[in-house]
Formats: sequence, structure tokens, C-alpha cells
Amino acid sequence: MDAMSAIKQTFFQECEEQLAELEAGLLAIEAGEAEPDTVNAVFRAVHSIKGGAGAFSLAALVQFAHVFETALDQLRSGTLAPTPELLKVMLRAADLLADLVQAARTDQVVDEGRSQVLIDELNTIGGGLATDDDGGDGDMDGFVFNPVTVGFDFLDSVPAAPAAQSFSIRFKPRPELYAKGNETALVLRELERLGAIAVSCNTSELPELGELDPEGAYLDWSVELTTDKGEEAVREVFEFVEWDCELAIQAAGGAAADAGFDVEALLRSIQAEAAAEPVFAEPEPLALREPLTMAPAPGAAPAADAPSPAAKPGQARGEATAGAGAPQTIRADLERVDRLIDLVGELVINQAMLSQRVIEAGHAPGSAVAIGLDELEQLTREIQDCVMAIRAQAVKSVFQRMPRLVREVAGLTGKEVRLITDGEATEVDKTVIDRLTDPLTHMIRNAIDHGLEAPEARLAAGKPAEGVVRLSAMHRSGRIVIEVADDGAGINRPKVKQLAIAKGLIAADAVLSDEETDNLIFLPGFSTAAEVSNISGRGVGMDVVKRSIQSLGGRLSIASRPGKGSTFTMSLPLTLAVLDGMVVTVAGQTLVVPLTAIIETLQPKAADVHGFGGSARVIAIRDAFTPLIDIGRALGFRAQATDPAAAVAILVETEGGRRSALLVDTIQGQRQVVIKSLETNYGAVPGIAAATILGDGRVALILDVDAVVAETHADATLEPVLKAAG
Repeated sequence: MDAMSAIKQTFFQECEEQLAELEAGLLAIEAGEAEPDTVNAVFRAVHSIKGGAGAFSLAALVQFAHVFETALDQLRSGTLAPTPELLKVMLRAADLLADLVQAARTDQVVDEGRSQVLIDELNTIGGGLATDDDGGDGDMDGFVFNPVTVGFDFLDSVPAAPAAQSFSIRFKPRPELYAKGNETALVLRELERLGAIAVSCNTSELPELGELDPEGAYLDWSVELTTDKGEEAVREVFEFVEWDCELAIQAAGGAAADAGFDVEALLRSIQAEAAAEPVFAEPEPLALREPLTMAPAPGAAPAADAPSPAAKPGQARGEATAGAGAPQTIRADLERVDRLIDLVGELVINQAMLSQRVIEAGHAPGSAVAIGLDELEQLTREIQDCVMAIRAQAVKSVFQRMPRLVREVAGLTGKEVRLITDGEATEVDKTVIDRLTDPLTHMIRNAIDHGLEAPEARLAAGKPAEGVVRLSAMHRSGRIVIEVADDGAGINRPKVKQLAIAKGLIAADAVLSDEETDNLIFLPGFSTAAEVSNISGRGVGMDVVKRSIQSLGGRLSIASRPGKGSTFTMSLPLTLAVLDGMVVTVAGQTLVVPLTAIIETLQPKAADVHGFGGSARVIAIRDAFTPLIDIGRALGFRAQATDPAAAVAILVETEGGRRSALLVDTIQGQRQVVIKSLETNYGAVPGIAAATILGDGRVALILDVDAVVAETHADATLEPVLKAAG
């Protein structure tokens, strides 16, 4: 990848952040939080995208961003009021802006008709001010030059700032500034917002009319500014134009803060600095290049010579910035982070092997070697936790994609929907994050299409016309729990059962509990849609969601109340790399039972174990009968059932709340293990989630508790047992 391609890739990555900030800001304004900081953040997001797009000559993106930016500028100046109608148009504009960014990234084309419709709407809202007035690349045909006096009447009413600092600014645009859609008037307007200014224009370089280049730049601006905002705020005004102008900022009583920005001089300086520093070989590009934003550990100080991410061109290395207190981040390729995690996993395995060798060698627990190994184990665990924290990302990156989905589906169904999100800062492993989008998309579409009633039906039921879909995330018992809830009509259980019978999914005389009826919607091919549409009705949906969640080692459950709504709950592991588990022995095989599923362990008494329906058995635990599952028989390790009195029972609970007792031979102890994909390296095995390598070098299988319990539940011989046990 050449340098320009890398810069362009960085631009698109930053566009994703700006688009997320744009949508979040617009939603906050729509919710009545039209604070100046929020409005300014929205404006800056569009302005940033426009500035970068201009640098890469992305004409369609620049054109639309310019119109959008003009309307937002009127919003922040108070010319436009943040009405619901205005916010709906701006949210649609944000969606289109995201599509234009994606189209530019993939060299595709967005429907011009769709763009023009929104441009017309924004122009209408803004009073027709979003025209091609950038002064540099408009159509000059028929333009008549008349003598004019350049004035800035809009600056006269600016009150003097309180005790502040004065700056002398010289600003001379180059032709490239106008070609990228930037405007001198907007720059001066931004300076006006900082304090009292006096502006003069030098026209000495303006040629005769016959020699004037319509795309040229001949004016030189001098500004005297008095402000209490500081030099950093002044520089931020020129953030997106300083590469395309000559700029000098001098504080009163001080030397020139910038003796003129010269790109060529900057490049020569960078080349000279690079030549003076040691040269390190750049590694070969990896197949997967996915940037990951990482924040240093709390309290970690950045390197003294590391430039701040917010540093502007021309800012000295190590120079303090106004935002020094903000968290600093770096971008790193995900492939490199994955490699680091793999190496830490190997370190954990080797540390466990070393501990095993020391034990086998007969060293006493209090010996120097044993103490040193204990310290190494603690250090290894801390390193592993820190590396896993690098991969941890907030679910906000997934949640922020859902408001647009809600708007689109609500528009297709004709329903009024409001999305409420909670717990966006909840962190989870990036591998889990990447695979959450599709399941959440299915579930939210289902909640709007099937869960929420039409506005008329809601009003008739005494509900508000606007339905609510709530998306929340939280940490619970070492896992992340994500809920999608709606306040709709709930699951129509008689209809669901009737449809399942009609499709041949269950027998006509089947007797099902409410929970079992609700879970019918997860069967392949089941759909309650009357006809096929762009939203649903193809028999592909919730069954796909359930398989996707199970492939992540997660569980999916549903709770519904007629007339009140439904809640779908996903429980997922925080990471797919490590696992705390109980190491057990079954028929000579070593297994690992995930610790998050274990409630307690106990030694069964013969009097507590009872036969039920042939070979099925239950165990009495605290005045309740719990199905007893012999893991050796369930996995095919042995043909005959083991004696419960000579074994150990592990009481486990699935996400749905169903409890079972797993019968194993012995318990070796609790350990943290590194997860290795069995399906990738060998193949899918029923009842087994993954594999790991123990300290003695042996491979141990990680038990899929939910799958084993579900398979046993499906066994006809145990069905009465489980029903009796609740």
C-alpha cells in the first residue's frame, strides 16, 4: 500500500468516527438536548468529512457535505430552529452522507436522484443559501464584474471580549483551498465567534480583468483578534485549510506563532528527520488489515517524544496541547493484536507446563523455585488481562448503527418507533463485537415488524402511538448480556402454535408450556409474516440469530407478556480467547466445564438418586428434583452408567434457567485455559464447544453445557423428568 492509499484509508476510518458523532449528536438534539457544544460537534463532523473529501477530489461527497454543512451552520447560528421535521431531514441526510462515504470507499456510485432530493430539501430548509458560492470553482459564464467594496458588516456588532489575548493573523488562501469547497467567509465567521476582530483585505495582487483566472486566489487577509479562548482555539479555525494557505499567527508581544505554513518545507523537514533517525525494516503487509483503536492503561504516561493525535501540522513534537487531559489513542492493525494475544496464550500454556514439571520434580511448595513460579503465574495472568483489555471495545460501535436501521424499518412499516439504548460503554472482546451486528439487526427488525403494533392499534389499546424498542448491554456473572425489548403486543402464543402445526414443525396434539411455545419462533422455517417482504416472511430470521449466538458460545432466551411486549436476551462470553473453567475427568478423558455455568459441586448420596422412566435418573437437591446427566454416556465415552455415589455431581444452570446435575468421575481443579477452536482445527463435535492445551501438554475438550443439556432435554426418555423438575 503506497503512502497516499494509506492516508486515504485513514481518512475513511476517521469518517466512521465522524459519522458516529454526527448521528449521536443529531439524536441528542432530537431528544431536546440542543446544547451549543452538541450542535458544534455535529457541524464539525460534517465539516471534517467535507475537508478530507476535498483533499481526495471526491466531488459528490464534497457537494453534498457542503449543502449539509450550510444547513447545520444555520442551525448553530440560530437561524433555523431544531424542529422535529428539520431533524428528520437531517437524520436522512446523515444516512446519505454515510452512503456517500461508503460509495467513495468502494468506488461505487450513489443514486444521484436520491442525493438531489435531499439537496433540494436542505436548500429549501436553509432558504436556498447552500449554493455554489465557494468563490473558486463555480460557473463563471455570463458573470459581469462590477467594482465592489469588500465589507464585513456582520463583524460590527461583535462585543469586545473580556480580558483576553490579542493575535495578529495573516491568512492568504491558495487556489486549492477554494477547489476543495472551503470558503474564506466561513473561516472569518469562525474567528468572529472567538471574540472581537478587525479584518482588512489586501488586493494588491488582484490582476486586471483580462488576466484574472476564475479559479485563482489573489486576496490576502489580515485579522486582528482579541479572544479569551487561547491560541489552540485560533488554530482549530484553520484546521482544515492550513495546508492550502499561507498562515501566520502572532500573539501580542510575542514572536510569530507560525511564520507561514509551507508544505514543501514541512516535507523537507520530515525527510531530514527521518534520515537522521535509525531505520527499521517495515514488516510485510498482512492479509487482514483492520484498524483497532486502543487506549493506554489508566495512569500510563505517553512517550515524551510521541506527537499527540490532536497535534496539527507544524506543531512541535512533544508540544503540549489544550486537550492534553483527554485520553490518547493509537491505531494498530488487528492482525498484530491477534498475534500478541496468541503469543500470550502460548506463554500461559508454557507457564502451566513449567509448573507441572516442578510439581513432578518434587519441589516443596515453599521452595524458592515454587515461589518464583507463583510470581510468574501472577505476572502472566496480569499480562494476559492487559492484552485482553487492548482487544476490549465498547458495544457502542455496534449500537450506533441501529438508529438508522430503526428509521428505515419504521418507514417501511409505517410505524412510529423510538430506540432507547443503554450500556453503550459496556466492553467486550472485538471478535464478539464484529459478530454482533447481524443478530442484532435481525432482532430489531423482528421487534419492529412483529412486536410493535400499528399506531392505530396502539392507541386503541391505550398505548402511545409511538412504540419503544430498548437495546441494552450489561456485564453479569463474567458474561455480557444484551437485551432487545419492545413494548408491543407480545407473542401471540395460540397463533404461533397454530402456525407451527400447519408447517409440520410440531404434532397437532403437542402439549407445550408458554416457554416452549415462545421458543417455537427459533425453529428453522418458522415465520409469522403473512407475506414475503423486504423485512420478513422468508422463513429465515430468528433461527439464524440463535445459531449465530450459539456459534459465539452464547445463549439466547425470550420472555414475553401478552399486551406488554417481549424481551430477547443474549448472553455471550466476554472473550473468545480465554476461559475460567473446572477441569474434570470423565471415563479417562479430561474435560473443562466453563465456570460461569457452575452453581456448586456436591458428592451424591445413594438415597438422593432416583430412577425415572427407564434409564433416566434425577437427584434430590434442596427439596427439588434435578435431572442427572452422566457426561460419560452423553458424550459416548462409556456405554454403562456410572455409580453416582462414586462420582461427583456438578450443578449447572443454562441461560434459560434450567438446572441439571452433570455427573463426572473426579474434579482436578479450577484453571484459566486458552481457547482453541476445535471446528477450525478438526471439526464440529456435538456437546463440545472448543479445546485447550493443559500444563502437561495434553489436549482437553471444553464442554458445551447448554448443548449437552439441550440434547438431553430433547431425549424422549428424559422429557417427563425435565417437565416434572420444572
